Amino acid sequence: MSRVQALVAELDDELVALRRDLHAHPGLARAEHRTRDTVAERLAAAGLEPVQVAGTGLVVDIGTGDNRVALRADMDALAVPDTCGAPWQSTVPGVAHACGHDVHTAALVGAGLVLSALDGLPGGVRLVFQPAEEVQPGGSLDVMAGGVLEGVSAVYALHCDPTLDVGQVGTRIGAITSASNEVHVTLTSAGGHTSRPYLTGDVVFALGQVVTCVPSVLSRRLDPRWGVNLTWGTVHAGQAVNAIPATGTVAGTLRTLEVSAWEHAGEQVRQIVDALVSPLGVAAQVRVVTGVPPVVNDAAATQVLEQAARDVVGPDAVVLAEQSLGGEDFAWYLTAVPGAMARLGTRTPGGRTYDLHQGDLVIDERAVGLGARLLARAAVLALGDG
Repeated sequence: MSRVQALVAELDDELVALRRDLHAHPGLARAEHRTRDTVAERLAAAGLEPVQVAGTGLVVDIGTGDNRVALRADMDALAVPDTCGAPWQSTVPGVAHACGHDVHTAALVGAGLVLSALDGLPGGVRLVFQPAEEVQPGGSLDVMAGGVLEGVSAVYALHCDPTLDVGQVGTRIGAITSASNEVHVTLTSAGGHTSRPYLTGDVVFALGQVVTCVPSVLSRRLDPRWGVNLTWGTVHAGQAVNAIPATGTVAGTLRTLEVSAWEHAGEQVRQIVDALVSPLGVAAQVRVVTGVPPVVNDAAATQVLEQAARDVVGPDAVVLAEQSLGGEDFAWYLTAVPGAMARLGTRTPGGRTYDLHQGDLVIDERAVGLGARLLARAAVLALGDG
C-alpha cells in the first residue's frame, strides 16, 4: 500500500463523519460560513494555515517551491428540501447538499491532511475551497480575482457522479460539460379583458409562442453539432382567469458544448423572440446572464487523473465520461491554466441510480475516501513525483 493510501485509510472514518456533518449543516452560495469555519478549524489543527478568500472561501498552501498545482472543491448547497432520510439529513429547512459538494469538500480536506503529512513533497499544492458554484456568475471568478491561481501550473477537481459505481472514475479529454447562460424574457402589453383579446396584446398567448417556438427556431439557426439546448424553468403571468395580464415572464437556461455558440446564441434568442411577438402587439425584453464556458479538460492533466485513479483504485477504474449539458464554474479556472475535472462514482454497485439536484440524493460514502486518495495522488503525480 502506498503512503497516500495508508494515510487516507487512517482518515476514512473521520472523513465520512466530516461529510455527514457538512451535509447536516449546509450553506447556500456565499453563505457557507459554517462550512468554511469547520474546514478551517480541521486544517489548522493539522498545522496548516487556511486563508479566507472571497468571503466564504478558503485557500491553503502546502509545501514550497516554484512548482505548484491546485486542487479545488466547491462548498455550497442548493435551495431544495433534503429528503434523503439519513440521520445526517439537513437541519436547514429548504437547503440540501443535493449536488455532492459535501463530498467534494470532505475529500479535499482529506487530501490536504495527507499531503501535509508526506515527507519531501516535490513542490507546492494549493487547496482551494470555493464558495458559490451553484449561482451565476459563480464563486470561481471571485477566488480567481483573489489570486488563487498565481504561480499555479495546473488545477484539478472532482465531481460526484451518481450514474457511476463507487470505484469508477469518469474522464474525458476536451469538453466534459457545457457552457451555460441564463435567459430571462419579459413581455409587456396594455393588458385587458379576456373577452376582448383583439383590443390588446395577449401576453399569455405570446408567452406560449416563446416557450414552444424559440427552442425550435433556435435549432434551425445554429449548427446542431454545437449541442445547443434551451430549456425553460419558470413561466409567470397573471392572477385572474378573466384578465389578460400586462406582464409575463419566462426564464431558463441556454446550454451549448461549443464556446463560439455560447458567445453568440444569446443574440440569436433576442432576434427570434422579437420576430415572434412583434406581430402580436407585445413588447419583449430579453436579458442573457453570462454563466460559464464549457469545462475543457487538458489532455496531459486528464492523463494525470487517470493514472491517479489506476494507482489508488485499480487498473479498471477509469471509464469514459459522457459529455454533460450541465454547467460547472470550474471551467473559468481552465481559461487561465490547464487542468481537468474527473467524475467520481457515488452509486452503490447494483443500487439505485440517483440524480443530482434532487433532495433524495444518496451517495455511497466509500466515495469520500476514494476522492481524497485520488486528489492527493493526482497532486503528487502532477508535481513529477511518480
